[in-house]
Amino acid sequence: MSDTTHQLGRTAHGAHVLDGASGQDYAHYKVVPATHRARTAGTVLAILLIAIVLNSVFGNPRWGWGVFVQWFFAGPVLEGLLRTLVLTALSALLGFALATPVALARISGSPLLSGCAWAFIWLFRSIPPLVLLLLLNNLGYLYETIWIGVPFTNITFLNQSTTELISPFFAAVLGLTLNHAAFAAEAIRGGILSVDHGQREAAAALGLPGARQVRRIVLPQAMRAILPSAFNDVIGLAKGTSVVYILAMPDLFYTVQIIYHRNLEVIPLLMVATVWYLVILTVLSSIQVHIERYYARGTTRAQVKRSPLAVLFGRWRSARVARAESAVQPHRQGRTAAEAEVKADGNAGAEAGTDADTKPGTKPGTKPDTEAGTEAVTTGWAQRRVGGKVGIHNVSKSFGALKVLDNISLAFPSGSVTVILGQSGSGKSTLLRSINHLERVDDGFIDIDGELVGYRKEGRTLYELKEKEVLRRRRADVGMVFQSFNLFPHLTVLDNVIEAPLAAGVPRAQAEAEARTLLARVGLTGKADAWPRQLSGGQQQRVAIARALALKPKVLLFDEPTSALDPELVNEVLDVIRQLARSGTTLIIVTHEIGFAREVADTIVFMEAGRVVESGPPASVLGNPAHPRTREFLSKVL
Repeated sequence: MSDTTHQLGRTAHGAHVLDGASGQDYAHYKVVPATHRARTAGTVLAILLIAIVLNSVFGNPRWGWGVFVQWFFAGPVLEGLLRTLVLTALSALLGFALATPVALARISGSPLLSGCAWAFIWLFRSIPPLVLLLLLNNLGYLYETIWIGVPFTNITFLNQSTTELISPFFAAVLGLTLNHAAFAAEAIRGGILSVDHGQREAAAALGLPGARQVRRIVLPQAMRAILPSAFNDVIGLAKGTSVVYILAMPDLFYTVQIIYHRNLEVIPLLMVATVWYLVILTVLSSIQVHIERYYARGTTRAQVKRSPLAVLFGRWRSARVARAESAVQPHRQGRTAAEAEVKADGNAGAEAGTDADTKPGTKPGTKPDTEAGTEAVTTGWAQRRVGGKVGIHNVSKSFGALKVLDNISLAFPSGSVTVILGQSGSGKSTLLRSINHLERVDDGFIDIDGELVGYRKEGRTLYELKEKEVLRRRRADVGMVFQSFNLFPHLTVLDNVIEAPLAAGVPRAQAEAEARTLLARVGLTGKADAWPRQLSGGQQQRVAIARALALKPKVLLFDEPTSALDPELVNEVLDVIRQLARSGTTLIIVTHEIGFAREVADTIVFMEAGRVVESGPPASVLGNPAHPRTREFLSKVL
């Protein structure tokens, strides 16, 4: 037997453990890192090459470093540098301002708008900047005057000679802007397309207005993909300003040319321009690092290290919040009282252990791993909910030749809990998404409390509402919890929950107070400032539930809320839904959790191939199904 074997004992269950009495003390062993000879040789070679280059540059008198020092801070050079910076800044700002609407038009649903945006990008990416500058500078040969006004009327805003209006500086800014906008528009379009479609659906399901969806949800996430390409374009623009020499504009490069044509010190003056360009690009690269770090918030489970500028901004923001503390103090007191109520309710539930509210299928005295007594969700705010009555009338929906909903009619009473079962592809999720108009139905209609979802009815004709009206209805009536959570990763937990109330006009202090109360009720009191990626799957789904509840919906939709979770995390989410089932809100749940469905549902609906095969109380559908397909399905999952 080896020495190692002698040092291993056995537990009562047969597992090996170290026997410290018979073995040596391994705590004092010295650890020697592995050597990497190729890496060491490469490092030595790199040092040697750097030394050779430095000796060649600074040891050769022909570089003319004395002349370089003489002209580096010379007045004409600094004036040219300033003009280069102004051209870069103006062209970049105007270019991005133009590129954003062009990119949005490029992905627009209007073929004409999208085609015009594509033509703009195609044209100005194709024309070399030098040629474009010359064309703009000589535009007076084509058009003697530039007129801006209302077409086909006498209303005029501008009518001026082209040669007077388009100076070399104007031509340079306009040409660089158009060229930069064409490239930047494609970078922005790529960034927008990189945002997961579920993020847009989540924003739409919360009823966020279209402009707010773009500004608060899509663009901040798209920035991570946009920034590298965008800064490459800006850096290229800073260097590309040198082409304005063709217009005899004294930018940095043209100024240096003038000087070395006079004193014939070509190399030292070119080095002056080179070093200044290096300085400009180093500053731009530093800004890029700072902005990328800002938009990287929430993208990893680890905390992103803050830059010095972010630290200073954080201190300024903290001071601003401290000055506004008195304004939110009343709301904070209300929040503290609410949290105390939750805690008291949680303690009461803990003392009760098992009570009359415990339903079959739950283990007496067991609780999920939550922080503030999740059972308290049924008290206070939640008990005051009034659910909406949902009616589905002869609804059909097809994707191409595939019919996913086939003439479905159902009614969900106010405050009821309905669970929809069926195999994958049976149309369950499509039906759920049709209720809040994330999917447009082909035939039939859906109403909540008698008011149509997504349409206006005139006689036997349905006119689809504009997106603004659809979003308003969602904010007022329907909340949705997605299968894959779809939390906004660039927003903290608290910001995720308050985003929809803020968009609905709720004051921030009130929205935050109510959000913290909701987080307490789903057992996440201490997670308000965490990022979604720092939470477990069960915690993320509970945040999604709190976010959906923040607008106090009449109807709450759950699309397989536990399918993306590990088995150990499922009970965390199901426990919250159990409490919501007694809150008065109408719940419609798509799930494969048969035991949970038997426990909480008032009605079970079984679907197959886009049709409702069977529906009724859980005892009937699950205990004694009437349809053979239902019996076959249950035999495989029970």
